[in-house]
Amino acid sequence: MTMPDSDRSPLSRIRPDVQAMHAYMVQDATGMIKLDAMENPHRLSLELQAELGQRLGAVALNRYPGVRINDLIHALKRHAALPEGYALMLGNGSDELISLLALACAVPPSATNDLKKACVLAPEPGFVMYGMSAQLQGLDYVGVPLTADFELDVPAMLAAIAQHQPAITYLAYPNNPSANLWDDAAMEAVIAAAGQHGGLVVIDEAYQPFAAKSYADHLTRHSHVLLLRTLSKFGLAGVRLGYLLGPQALIAQLDKVRPPYNVSVLNCEAALFALEHQEVFELQAKEIRGQRALLLSALSRLPCIRVFPSEANMILLRVPDAARTFDGMKARGVLIKNVSKMHPLLNNCLRLTVGTAPENRHMLTALEASL
Repeated sequence: MTMPDSDRSPLSRIRPDVQAMHAYMVQDATGMIKLDAMENPHRLSLELQAELGQRLGAVALNRYPGVRINDLIHALKRHAALPEGYALMLGNGSDELISLLALACAVPPSATNDLKKACVLAPEPGFVMYGMSAQLQGLDYVGVPLTADFELDVPAMLAAIAQHQPAITYLAYPNNPSANLWDDAAMEAVIAAAGQHGGLVVIDEAYQPFAAKSYADHLTRHSHVLLLRTLSKFGLAGVRLGYLLGPQALIAQLDKVRPPYNVSVLNCEAALFALEHQEVFELQAKEIRGQRALLLSALSRLPCIRVFPSEANMILLRVPDAARTFDGMKARGVLIKNVSKMHPLLNNCLRLTVGTAPENRHMLTALEASL
């Protein structure tokens, strides 16, 4: 039987749900003050650039990554003060680790699990990759709305966990794009509920360098909790390196789905270099936290906007007209993120990255002129 012409197209071999998806868009920031992606605005000094260049130039690019990766794992263990009995898994950014978690937990429907697909659950609005990775790996995804103040809706979360029994529950701490830390008791209630159904809980601490506290101090309370971190906000967004912390038995199983050479020799050496100069990046984080405080104060004095509290290197605010304000700031050379269409709770909301002092002054002038 001859196939219809429409079925001969290579596109017909691509999953319909993939064809229906929107690709993750990166805004063109050419010639702009770039305050849209929560990056550390500080570059290395010329002296450190030269030192790093020499080290990268000496790397054996003709060889696959080898034992040097183990040096990075040990350095990150020291950096994270990893508890006894816990292990660490590397990813090409935390995005890859989110995808690998979904892959490892994508148990197909069967009689043993009541014919249900595995499920990923997360509060919303949140990081889009939780839902995207679930869809691409064949898991169901359940988003549970936060409250109007972007706090965890504990009754709704507990009800959703009881109904869907998720394989993975994500709790971003601080959350993106709302930038807040959630109540300790609310976190523990959700973590306990997920554990009662045998699910994993992943605490995503991408913005930990700017937060007042970390869940790392409580990691050993539960055997089903994993801690996800990245060096992107540490100051290495271009290096693409994430790491997952958890009990050795869990990490040993999850690590089986990781590609054998997922972290390049250049990424590895750059990360080791940064950890050896940790004090430089800690000073940068301190400067960003200081600039955040100044921005929050200045923004709170502007009329007609609502500023939400922040424990990250970003600030969420609600303006009368997000599209108009975004366009006005872009016309004035400042690129931010218009998140107003991402979720109903984000109506007329913009997200600002905390930049350098000159960048922040320029941003405030552009914002005030664009309101």
